[in-house]
Order: sequence, then structure tokens, then C-alpha cells
Amino acid sequence: MSARKVDYSKFEALNVQIVGISANSPFSQKAFADSLKLPYPLLSDFPDLKVVQRYAGLEDFKVTAARRGFFLIDQRGIVRGRWFGDASTVFPSEAILAKAREIAGRR
Repeated sequence: MSARKVDYSKFEALNVQIVGISANSPFSQKAFADSLKLPYPLLSDFPDLKVVQRYAGLEDFKVTAARRGFFLIDQRGIVRGRWFGDASTVFPSEAILAKAREIAGRR
């Protein structure tokens, strides 16, 4: 979350909308977003987990621990990039920005 915050203006320059989504309750999402002073929305997928199930591509999904994922989705809703990790994973902005530039036709 903080890595995207630091590089937020670079994503904005590419017309990339950042949205964080989690299985946590709306109350905890708001508290977390406020504590980090995020410049982008942090949304809750609680309790149905429809977004988590759809984008994580997990057939037998059971929430037991956080599985982090970052998705680059184009304006038509097509997933153009996927990055997965565990709770300690940091997704560096440069790899994501490079893919966003490629999709936007910018180098």
C-alpha cells in the first residue's frame, strides 16, 4: 500500500486508477486507509468475497490467511498483469509501472 502511495503520481500520469481491496470489514479498511493516509480508495470485499474469488482465480477459496495480489486491469476489464505473494511481499512499483506503460503504449 505504501509503495503505491509513494509512486501514486507516476500511476496517475499513466491514467492508472489504484484501488485497494481486502476481505476485511469496511470499518477496519477505513481505519487502515486513514492510518496510512492513502491517496486512493481502499475497499472492502466483506463478507461475500466476490472480488477476491474472481481475481484470485481460486476454485476452492477459504479465507485462512492473507494472500496478497496485485492486478493490472485495462479499461475493458481485462487482466493484463498479476503478481502474487504472501503477507511479507512488497510489489515494487517499477515492474507494475513498466507493464502499465507497455499497455498504454508508452516506454
